[in-house]
Amino acid sequence: MTVWGLNNFKPKRFKKRQGFDAAGAARHFGGMARIVLLGSAGSGKSTLARRLGERLGVPVISLDAIWQPAWGPPEVPAFRALMRDAHAGEAWVSDGNFAAATFDIRLSRATLIVWLDRPLLVCARRAIARVLRGGSDHRLRGLVKALRFIWGFERRNRPLIEAQRRLHGPLVPVLHLANDAEIAAFAASVGG
Repeated sequence: MTVWGLNNFKPKRFKKRQGFDAAGAARHFGGMARIVLLGSAGSGKSTLARRLGERLGVPVISLDAIWQPAWGPPEVPAFRALMRDAHAGEAWVSDGNFAAATFDIRLSRATLIVWLDRPLLVCARRAIARVLRGGSDHRLRGLVKALRFIWGFERRNRPLIEAQRRLHGPLVPVLHLANDAEIAAFAASVGG
């Protein structure tokens, strides 16, 4: 499995009106899965991305791991060029939001968008645990910023992400997963 940027069912909230049968996910994707995972920090995007990448045998593209804060705003040409290259393949799992900077690139090719709609406290607990666990790119000095992001996600970030999603991928099926059981059921339904 290739992981870009890293150092080398039946969910109740699925929007059926968009025409995607969650129970038939494995048949739907075949070898052409291009999945974009969205959600707050701490929602489990990276964990699910790795699971899906392994089950489907496709590259995982971690936007957080690719983007370099020293570049400035994520709309910089270098980041967008990397996004175009990473998402040029026939199959991938793309982990991260970066809506304004990347949705025109990613959603134009996506076959499915998965929103991880986890409760605020679950996201905060997971973000804290990730920092305390160590061995990751997440450090204690960034915890306050991450918790602020999580706390304001539904009010500030989600509406902006949704506006960009509707603009760049209005026909891409959207699957909403809210808890561990729904996430596990979805992951089990693809690939393998």
